[in-house]
Amino acid sequence: MKTLIVKCFLLLALVCSCKAADSIWQLCNTNSNISASSQVSKNIDSLLATLVSKTPSQGFVTTTSSSYNKKEKVYGLAQCRGDISKTDCSTCIQDAAKKIREVCPNQSDSRILYDFCFLRYSQENFIGKLDTGAGLIYFNVANVTETDPKTFDNELGALFDKIRSEAVLPKSQGLGKGKTKLTPFVTLNGLVQCTRDLSELDCAQCFATAVGSFMTTCHNKKGCRVLYSSCYVRYEFYPFYFPLDPAKTGPSVGRISSVRLSP
Repeated sequence: MKTLIVKCFLLLALVCSCKAADSIWQLCNTNSNISASSQVSKNIDSLLATLVSKTPSQGFVTTTSSSYNKKEKVYGLAQCRGDISKTDCSTCIQDAAKKIREVCPNQSDSRILYDFCFLRYSQENFIGKLDTGAGLIYFNVANVTETDPKTFDNELGALFDKIRSEAVLPKSQGLGKGKTKLTPFVTLNGLVQCTRDLSELDCAQCFATAVGSFMTTCHNKKGCRVLYSSCYVRYEFYPFYFPLDPAKTGPSVGRISSVRLSP
Protein backbone atom coordinates (compact mmCIF):
# COMPACT_ATOMS: atom_id res chain seq x y z
CA MET A 1 0.00 0.00 0.00
CA LYS A 2 1.27 3.44 -0.90
CA THR A 3 0.84 6.23 1.64
CA LEU A 4 0.48 9.78 0.36
CA ILE A 5 0.98 12.49 3.00
CA VAL A 6 -1.23 15.48 2.38
CA LYS A 7 0.96 18.58 2.76
CA CYS A 8 -1.62 20.77 4.42
CA PHE A 9 -2.64 21.27 8.02
CA LEU A 10 -6.09 22.31 9.08
CA LEU A 11 -7.12 24.21 12.17
CA LEU A 12 -10.38 22.58 13.13
CA ALA A 13 -12.79 22.91 16.02
CA LEU A 14 -13.69 19.28 16.64
CA VAL A 15 -16.99 19.29 18.48
CA CYS A 16 -18.57 16.04 19.55
CA SER A 17 -22.00 16.87 18.12
CA CYS A 18 -20.75 17.02 14.52
CA LYS A 19 -23.11 18.18 11.80
CA ALA A 20 -24.12 15.41 9.44
CA ALA A 21 -23.72 17.78 6.49
CA ASP A 22 -19.92 17.79 6.79
CA SER A 23 -18.47 14.94 4.74
CA ILE A 24 -15.08 13.69 5.92
CA TRP A 25 -14.10 11.52 2.93
CA GLN A 26 -15.22 10.97 -0.62
CA LEU A 27 -13.76 8.86 -3.40
CA CYS A 28 -14.60 9.05 -7.11
CA ASN A 29 -13.01 6.28 -9.16
CA THR A 30 -11.87 8.01 -12.36
CA ASN A 31 -11.59 4.60 -14.03
CA SER A 32 -15.38 4.31 -13.92
CA ASN A 33 -16.37 7.34 -15.96
CA ILE A 34 -19.87 7.46 -17.46
CA SER A 35 -21.93 10.10 -19.26
CA ALA A 36 -24.60 12.03 -17.42
CA SER A 37 -27.24 10.88 -19.92
CA SER A 38 -26.35 7.17 -19.77
CA GLN A 39 -28.65 4.45 -18.45
CA VAL A 40 -26.09 3.72 -15.74
CA SER A 41 -26.40 7.30 -14.48
CA LYS A 42 -30.20 6.94 -14.40
CA ASN A 43 -29.82 3.66 -12.52
CA ILE A 44 -27.61 5.37 -9.95
CA ASP A 45 -30.29 8.02 -9.34
CA SER A 46 -32.90 5.29 -8.89
CA LEU A 47 -30.62 3.35 -6.54
CA LEU A 48 -29.92 6.44 -4.43
CA ALA A 49 -33.65 7.07 -4.04
CA THR A 50 -34.03 3.54 -2.68
CA LEU A 51 -31.14 3.97 -0.25
CA VAL A 52 -32.53 7.27 1.01
CA SER A 53 -36.00 5.83 1.63
CA LYS A 54 -35.03 2.49 3.18
CA THR A 55 -31.86 3.09 5.21
CA PRO A 56 -33.27 5.08 8.19
CA SER A 57 -35.65 2.33 9.36
CA GLN A 58 -32.92 -0.33 9.71
CA GLY A 59 -29.76 1.75 9.68
CA PHE A 60 -28.34 -0.35 6.83
CA VAL A 61 -29.37 -1.31 3.29
CA THR A 62 -27.82 -3.04 0.30
CA THR A 63 -29.60 -2.94 -3.03
CA THR A 64 -29.16 -3.17 -6.79
CA SER A 65 -30.65 -1.19 -9.64
CA SER A 66 -33.05 -3.04 -11.91
CA SER A 67 -31.80 -3.21 -15.47
CA TYR A 68 -32.38 -5.51 -18.43
CA ASN A 69 -28.74 -5.08 -19.41
CA LYS A 70 -26.38 -6.62 -16.84
CA LYS A 71 -23.63 -4.22 -17.93
CA GLU A 72 -25.76 -1.32 -16.68
CA LYS A 73 -26.47 -2.84 -13.26
CA VAL A 74 -25.39 -0.87 -10.18
CA TYR A 75 -24.85 -2.15 -6.63
CA GLY A 76 -25.38 0.11 -3.64
CA LEU A 77 -24.88 0.19 0.13
CA ALA A 78 -25.77 2.71 2.81
CA GLN A 79 -25.21 2.52 6.54
CA CYS A 80 -25.65 4.89 9.46
CA ARG A 81 -23.52 4.89 12.57
CA GLY A 82 -25.13 2.54 15.04
CA ASP A 83 -25.50 5.03 17.89
CA ILE A 84 -27.49 7.76 16.10
CA SER A 85 -31.25 8.32 15.83
CA LYS A 86 -33.40 7.48 12.80
CA THR A 87 -33.91 11.19 12.23
CA ASP A 88 -30.17 11.90 12.12
CA CYS A 89 -29.70 8.83 9.93
CA SER A 90 -32.30 10.06 7.46
CA THR A 91 -30.76 13.54 7.32
CA CYS A 92 -27.26 12.14 6.80
CA ILE A 93 -28.24 9.71 4.04
CA GLN A 94 -30.17 12.44 2.21
CA ASP A 95 -27.13 14.73 2.40
CA ALA A 96 -24.83 11.93 1.27
CA ALA A 97 -27.00 11.03 -1.73
CA LYS A 98 -27.08 14.65 -2.86
CA LYS A 99 -23.40 15.36 -2.23
CA ILE A 100 -22.04 12.23 -3.90
CA ARG A 101 -23.72 13.15 -7.19
CA GLU A 102 -22.22 16.62 -6.94
CA VAL A 103 -18.64 15.51 -6.25
CA CYS A 104 -18.73 12.33 -8.42
CA PRO A 105 -21.21 13.25 -11.20
CA ASN A 106 -19.65 11.08 -13.91
CA GLN A 107 -18.30 8.06 -12.00
CA SER A 108 -20.17 4.81 -11.46
CA ASP A 109 -17.83 3.77 -8.63
CA SER A 110 -18.17 6.32 -5.84
CA ARG A 111 -18.33 6.46 -2.07
CA ILE A 112 -18.78 9.11 0.60
CA LEU A 113 -18.37 9.05 4.37
CA TYR A 114 -19.79 11.36 7.02
CA ASP A 115 -19.48 11.19 10.78
CA PHE A 116 -22.97 9.72 10.89
CA CYS A 117 -23.24 7.63 7.71
CA PHE A 118 -21.56 5.97 4.72
CA LEU A 119 -22.84 5.52 1.18
CA ARG A 120 -21.34 3.65 -1.75
CA TYR A 121 -22.27 2.39 -5.22
CA SER A 122 -20.48 0.62 -8.05
CA GLN A 123 -21.07 -1.45 -11.18
CA GLU A 124 -18.87 -4.11 -9.61
CA ASN A 125 -20.48 -6.22 -6.90
CA PHE A 126 -18.64 -5.22 -3.72
CA ILE A 127 -21.33 -6.44 -1.31
CA GLY A 128 -19.89 -8.75 1.34
CA LYS A 129 -16.30 -8.16 0.24
CA LEU A 130 -13.59 -6.71 2.48
CA ASP A 131 -12.12 -3.46 1.12
CA THR A 132 -9.11 -1.83 2.78
CA GLY A 133 -7.59 -0.48 -0.42
CA ALA A 134 -8.21 3.26 -0.51
CA GLY A 135 -8.63 5.09 2.79
CA LEU A 136 -7.87 8.19 4.82
CA ILE A 137 -6.37 8.92 8.23
CA TYR A 138 -6.98 12.06 10.28
CA PHE A 139 -4.86 12.65 13.36
CA ASN A 140 -4.30 15.38 15.92
CA VAL A 141 -0.70 16.57 15.60
CA ALA A 142 -0.46 17.12 19.36
CA ASN A 143 1.26 14.35 21.33
CA VAL A 144 -0.19 12.75 24.43
CA THR A 145 1.28 14.40 27.53
CA GLU A 146 -1.19 13.21 30.17
CA THR A 147 0.66 9.90 30.59
CA ASP A 148 3.79 8.19 29.26
CA PRO A 149 3.71 6.63 25.75
CA LYS A 150 3.90 3.02 27.00
CA THR A 151 0.98 3.44 29.38
CA PHE A 152 -1.05 5.17 26.66
CA ASP A 153 -0.32 2.37 24.17
CA ASN A 154 -1.42 -0.24 26.71
CA GLU A 155 -4.63 1.57 27.62
CA LEU A 156 -5.47 2.29 23.98
CA GLY A 157 -4.80 -1.32 23.00
CA ALA A 158 -6.92 -2.72 25.83
CA LEU A 159 -9.83 -0.40 24.99
CA PHE A 160 -9.83 -1.31 21.31
CA ASP A 161 -9.43 -5.04 22.00
CA LYS A 162 -12.63 -4.76 24.05
CA ILE A 163 -14.73 -2.73 21.62
CA ARG A 164 -13.53 -4.70 18.58
CA SER A 165 -14.61 -7.92 20.28
CA GLU A 166 -17.98 -6.33 20.99
CA ALA A 167 -18.45 -5.07 17.43
CA VAL A 168 -18.02 -8.45 15.70
CA LEU A 169 -20.85 -10.03 17.72
CA PRO A 170 -24.03 -10.43 15.60
CA LYS A 171 -26.15 -8.49 18.11
CA SER A 172 -23.80 -5.47 17.86
CA GLN A 173 -24.33 -5.06 14.10
CA GLY A 174 -20.72 -4.03 13.54
CA LEU A 175 -20.59 -1.30 16.21
CA GLY A 176 -18.36 -1.17 19.27
CA LYS A 177 -17.77 1.79 21.58
CA GLY A 178 -16.32 2.45 24.99
CA LYS A 179 -14.09 4.57 27.18
CA THR A 180 -11.34 4.22 29.75
CA LYS A 181 -9.76 6.54 32.31
CA LEU A 182 -6.17 7.57 31.55
CA THR A 183 -6.03 9.75 34.66
CA PRO A 184 -8.69 10.89 37.16
CA PHE A 185 -9.35 13.84 34.87
CA VAL A 186 -8.72 12.44 31.35
CA THR A 187 -10.93 9.91 29.57
CA LEU A 188 -10.06 8.12 26.33
CA ASN A 189 -13.10 7.49 24.08
CA GLY A 190 -13.13 4.93 21.27
CA LEU A 191 -15.49 3.70 18.55
CA VAL A 192 -15.29 1.11 15.78
CA GLN A 193 -17.79 0.17 13.08
CA CYS A 194 -17.69 -2.08 10.04
CA THR A 195 -20.27 -2.33 7.28
CA ARG A 196 -22.92 -4.90 8.13
CA ASP A 197 -22.53 -6.86 4.91
CA LEU A 198 -19.19 -8.27 6.12
CA SER A 199 -18.64 -11.60 7.82
CA GLU A 200 -17.38 -11.56 11.43
CA LEU A 201 -13.94 -12.61 10.18
CA ASP A 202 -13.73 -9.87 7.55
CA CYS A 203 -14.98 -7.29 10.03
CA ALA A 204 -12.28 -8.30 12.52
CA GLN A 205 -9.64 -8.21 9.78
CA CYS A 206 -10.68 -4.71 8.72
CA PHE A 207 -10.45 -3.49 12.32
CA ALA A 208 -7.01 -5.05 12.71
CA THR A 209 -5.75 -3.24 9.60
CA ALA A 210 -7.22 0.09 10.69
CA VAL A 211 -6.09 -0.11 14.33
CA GLY A 212 -2.57 -0.90 13.11
CA SER A 213 -2.28 2.77 12.17
CA PHE A 214 -2.50 3.70 15.86
CA MET A 215 1.06 2.43 16.28
CA THR A 216 2.41 4.15 13.13
CA THR A 217 0.81 7.27 11.69
CA CYS A 218 -1.15 8.09 14.85
CA HIS A 219 1.32 6.89 17.44
CA ASN A 220 1.00 8.80 20.73
CA LYS A 221 -1.39 11.35 19.19
CA LYS A 222 -4.31 12.92 21.02
CA GLY A 223 -6.85 11.77 18.46
CA CYS A 224 -7.07 9.60 15.35
CA ARG A 225 -9.60 8.44 12.76
CA VAL A 226 -8.83 5.70 10.24
CA LEU A 227 -11.35 5.43 7.42
CA TYR A 228 -11.82 2.57 4.96
CA SER A 229 -14.78 1.57 2.79
CA SER A 230 -15.37 -1.48 4.99
CA CYS A 231 -14.72 -0.04 8.45
CA TYR A 232 -13.98 3.00 10.56
CA VAL A 233 -12.08 3.35 13.85
CA ARG A 234 -11.63 6.42 16.01
CA TYR A 235 -10.37 7.58 19.39
CA GLU A 236 -10.49 11.01 21.00
CA PHE A 237 -9.87 12.67 24.36
CA TYR A 238 -13.43 14.03 24.32
CA PRO A 239 -16.89 12.40 24.00
CA PHE A 240 -18.03 12.05 20.40
CA TYR A 241 -20.49 9.14 20.33
CA PHE A 242 -24.03 8.89 21.72
CA PRO A 243 -25.31 9.09 24.37
CA LEU A 244 -23.17 12.11 25.16
CA ASP A 245 -22.32 13.16 28.70
CA PRO A 246 -23.58 16.79 28.90
CA ALA A 247 -21.18 17.55 31.74
CA LYS A 248 -18.16 16.59 29.63
CA THR A 249 -19.23 17.74 26.19
CA GLY A 250 -17.24 20.58 24.67
CA PRO A 251 -14.97 21.59 21.79
CA SER A 252 -11.44 20.34 21.41
CA VAL A 253 -9.42 22.65 19.22
CA GLY A 254 -6.26 21.33 17.66
CA ARG A 255 -4.18 21.15 14.54
CA ILE A 256 -5.17 18.18 12.36
CA SER A 257 -3.19 16.46 9.63
CA SER A 258 -4.36 13.83 7.15
CA VAL A 259 -2.75 10.91 5.38
CA ARG A 260 -4.36 9.45 2.26
CA LEU A 261 -4.07 5.71 1.70
CA SER A 262 -4.22 4.19 -1.78
CA PRO A 263 -3.63 0.69 -3.19
